[in-house]
Amino acid sequence: MFMEIKGLQKTSLIDYPDNIAAIVFTPGCNFRCPFCQNPDLVVGFEKLPSMKEEEVLAFLKKRSAVLDGVVITGGEPTLQKDLPEFLRKVKALDLDVKLDTNGSNPGMLERLLSEKLLDYIAMDIKAPLSDYAKVAGAKVDVGMIRTSIDLIRNSGVDYEFRVTVVPKLHSEEDLLTMGNELRGAKKMTLQQFRPLITLDPEFRNEKPYTEEFLKTVAKKLEGMFGKVIIRT
Repeated sequence: MFMEIKGLQKTSLIDYPDNIAAIVFTPGCNFRCPFCQNPDLVVGFEKLPSMKEEEVLAFLKKRSAVLDGVVITGGEPTLQKDLPEFLRKVKALDLDVKLDTNGSNPGMLERLLSEKLLDYIAMDIKAPLSDYAKVAGAKVDVGMIRTSIDLIRNSGVDYEFRVTVVPKLHSEEDLLTMGNELRGAKKMTLQQFRPLITLDPEFRNEKPYTEEFLKTVAKKLEGMFGKVIIRT
């Protein structure tokens, strides 16, 4: 079997911190976050053409002297049952792997970590744990989210927890609550919401918070984390 791939960005200088990376996009997600910026990979992705895994690996092999690593994103990559095998092939090319995940599948996450297939993990935190389902737009087992958070924090792998900050969904109080729930983690990233493409069309009219607001919140979060960064 082969992992389903719906897209490949050949080069990115920003998606894998301090690395030149290619980005592999997988389809399907168990969340329906209204502000999702890859809606084509969440709903109706069956209509998108698939890329052959061997073609993607051939490109990565050809570019392995230039690339530092590969970002696996989606959708939600941990829903792909063939993800471990694909990552073994990527690691065989001497490339590092960054995984973007919503943390809903700690079983797969634990497997990938136990096989040492990950070098960096970015877990998206959607909301305070008490409001998770409302913001994620789907039924969420918050216990699974907590388990993934603990796995990542104790993995020994570089990581960040990141929040796409949406005014309609996240107040300053919400962000500080999320900070307290993640207190002591290595890195917290506040990611600016961009209302260009969203799963829910109404969110394309949502005005983002100002950078000044994000800086104010980041300042209040600083004592909770090793590092707090703003990504605009």
